[in-house]
Amino acid sequence: MIVVRGGSPLRGTLQVSGAKNAALPILISGLLSEEWSTFGRVPHLDDIATTLGLLNEMGVDYDRHDDTVRIRAHKNISTHAPYDWVVKMRASVLVLGPLLARFGKARVSMPGGCAIGSRPVNFHLEALEKMGAKIAVENGDIVAETAPGGLVGARIKFEFPSVGATENILMAAVLARGETWIQNSAKEPEIVDLVRSLKSMGANIQGEGTEEIRVRGVSQLQGANVDVMGDRIEAGTLLAAAVVTGGSLKLTGICPGDLEAVLQKFEEAGATVSRGKSDVSITHTGPLKAVDLKTEPFPGFPTDMQAQWMAVMSVAQGSSVVTETIFENRFMHVPELMRLGADISVRGHTATVKGVASLKGAPVVATDLRASASLVIAGLAAQGETQIRGIHHLDRGYENLEHRLRQVGAEIERLG
Repeated sequence: MIVVRGGSPLRGTLQVSGAKNAALPILISGLLSEEWSTFGRVPHLDDIATTLGLLNEMGVDYDRHDDTVRIRAHKNISTHAPYDWVVKMRASVLVLGPLLARFGKARVSMPGGCAIGSRPVNFHLEALEKMGAKIAVENGDIVAETAPGGLVGARIKFEFPSVGATENILMAAVLARGETWIQNSAKEPEIVDLVRSLKSMGANIQGEGTEEIRVRGVSQLQGANVDVMGDRIEAGTLLAAAVVTGGSLKLTGICPGDLEAVLQKFEEAGATVSRGKSDVSITHTGPLKAVDLKTEPFPGFPTDMQAQWMAVMSVAQGSSVVTETIFENRFMHVPELMRLGADISVRGHTATVKGVASLKGAPVVATDLRASASLVIAGLAAQGETQIRGIHHLDRGYENLEHRLRQVGAEIERLG
């Protein structure tokens, strides 16, 4: 349980952690080479531990020292990603592409993760089938294999710019024969970071960060040696905490362009934002203005910041409309925010937030990763004490959040 006592403005400077959503596929990309790969700025998170546990279960060698992880996938690893590991985290399905690319076969349990709505893997499977893989689902496992010559480059057009599917097909294509053309690909910074890592291994990729990525397969890859990008969602969460407390915060180790859509919303709400080359600062005093929001794929406002934004809007002047377009069940934090006094009504994919003068501390339960962050933000803005249970969700995506918030003036502690 985390206990938050609201009312203390956040002031100071924090270093942003490495990005969870970039680190996960980058670590998994180590499957593509039998050489050692070295990855720096890897955050200490439960999802990272799950990924390393899964890789270790498959026979991959790894060691970790501070924020540096080394991985080596030798020739004789298992190509089976078992249920007990995959069920813990949806990103585990990303082993499918690398295993097929390098070993020609894979058996991967259907993925789990946060219960924020249906996130089917059909985009992944249909694309791999276009590349020549034969795929079946047996007893809850995805069973796939290639012809003796391996995967073959293909033209793939996604119906939706899925981040996970783009990552999986990128990792499959780098060792496929010929050229793979991915259309309507995801443009998120985490995709660009994965490509940067793959290029350090010798991959031939063009167009990352755009709607069309071309990959010309190579026969083999060397080990990687890269640092993970800064976590734009953690950065946005910390900025939201500063804004609702009427504070002033500087974040280092983050590219402002990676969260420009979020920064613009803060400015619309009345905050003052300063952008540096690899840092961003925010200051806010006085009342917040209500601002409407619609989640969209990058470069739009990220769905992973929707819950945190709703906590901010709960204490803004006026009414705001929050529209969720990515996941159909990502308003589970609403009842818990209402326990703190927020005035929110939900209809379908839209939530209307009427700002209140103040929130009041109360016991609440986190339902998923970003919901847990929204409750921390709301607790920092609330009068009195907020007790947050279900904090195992928080540990999946935030590294020592309560300790770092204390460094900049928050009254927050973990009990038990």
